[in-house]
Amino acid sequence: MITDPRRRRAILWAVGVALMAVVASVSGLNVAQPQLAETLDASQGTVLWIINTYTLTLAALLLPLGAAGDRWGRRPVLLTGLSVFGAANVTAALAPTAEIMLGTRLLGGVGAAMIMPVTLSVITASFPEAERSKAIGTWTAVAGGGGIMGMYLSALLVDVASWRWLFALPVVLTAVSAAIGLRAIPDSREHALGRFDLLGALASVVAVVGLTYALHEAPGHGWTAPVIVTTLVVAAVATIGFVAWELRQPNPLLDVRHFRTRGLSSASTLLLVLFGVQGGVALMLYPFFQVVLGWSGLRSTLALMPMALLMMLASGLAPRLAARVGVRAAMTVGLGVATIGLALMAGLVSADVGYLSVLPGLIAMGLGAGLTMTPATEAITSSLPREQQGVASALNDLTRELGAALGIAMLGGLLTAGYQSAIGSRLDGVPAALADVASEGVANADAVSHTAGDYAHQITTAAHQSFIIGWQDAMWAGVVIMTALVLLVATRGPRPTAIPDLADSQQPSGARGAEV
Repeated sequence: MITDPRRRRAILWAVGVALMAVVASVSGLNVAQPQLAETLDASQGTVLWIINTYTLTLAALLLPLGAAGDRWGRRPVLLTGLSVFGAANVTAALAPTAEIMLGTRLLGGVGAAMIMPVTLSVITASFPEAERSKAIGTWTAVAGGGGIMGMYLSALLVDVASWRWLFALPVVLTAVSAAIGLRAIPDSREHALGRFDLLGALASVVAVVGLTYALHEAPGHGWTAPVIVTTLVVAAVATIGFVAWELRQPNPLLDVRHFRTRGLSSASTLLLVLFGVQGGVALMLYPFFQVVLGWSGLRSTLALMPMALLMMLASGLAPRLAARVGVRAAMTVGLGVATIGLALMAGLVSADVGYLSVLPGLIAMGLGAGLTMTPATEAITSSLPREQQGVASALNDLTRELGAALGIAMLGGLLTAGYQSAIGSRLDGVPAALADVASEGVANADAVSHTAGDYAHQITTAAHQSFIIGWQDAMWAGVVIMTALVLLVATRGPRPTAIPDLADSQQPSGARGAEV
């Protein structure tokens, strides 16, 4: 435990800046897809792989490298990760071909997987109980809002300079974090009770890669495509094998028995669903802003700032709410507010009213998500023993990554289905060649309308109306899912009082029984 307040603040700065670098790189390249395709002479599929390789590698290696941080030392793993991550981004900025860019994104994902779980486990291992909740609140604020802020800065760099300058942001953040972390972050590590669970690590990598790949690619290929079905089967077999293997090991990578505790099971489910809904909402907001309202990418990202800033503010306030009303009540209140925000976006959205029709929902979602994420994160880290805080942190991060991928796949599918179902009758009289293109999506309809002559207005109007219908279908489905989650957390969330059981002896020193 670090008793010096100034050193704790320095630790928080170091891990917060490192985390910002990682989360900003998840979505930063999204704003530069056309420039990437043109400069690197890459197809749209290759560009998407350049973007997704980083996320896929990050998600796959979180658990093994989180455990490595506990064994090998959190400080050396963090500094090594920062070095790898920084070198990957420097190389990416100079990459002359798409193949080299793919390699740098893979390497960046490896570095990010070393960094991300350690940033949280350093906090849980180094901060005393009285300060831990506030520090975790800061961590969740960066994790929740950092991606949007990173995307805005990335869009700004693309507009004023070049897409290659996107990589300057993570390089600078990495250098700052390393400079502070060298002096402030303690070299904490836990005593290893046995050999590293290599087979469990390999099984987890196969399971996560398979599931993440399927979620990313299914909207394009279709859920019944052989490659998607095969990947899902492999992921399912690997998951079952991982659970069976971990139950037999004396020193497992992740002791799945901990999921019997309410804190771990309910908080993991909460973050999975919450980030799923947020990922799906972000997927729908960008075409609404850019196509329906005709905004630029920079302005569209700026429009998300109220949600991001409120999320970050509420994450800092969440520990006070949890201390006053209890962890379960705080999680339930936050989820309730976020659900109301989703319902507002479903009920008020209008192409004519524009941004003001979605702003109340964005505000409520940001506030609710911020109030929810901090106690949920602390519930997860408090449910695993001290020697597995890297694994706990990795599990927390993994639920966020998988949740976002799942939400994009599910809500994106509902949006597409609703759009295609609604637009058919609205294109009566439009030539089949134009109607077929317009039926593919609102962006396709916008593009074809420029060459549609007298049919341009009909196509544009039909596309905007159909997009709103698809939006509402997806949003109301999200409301139903979130409502079910509210009921689950309210009844099966972390216990409000300590219960002496096996978890008590395994929790980190000072962990609260309220989070078991």
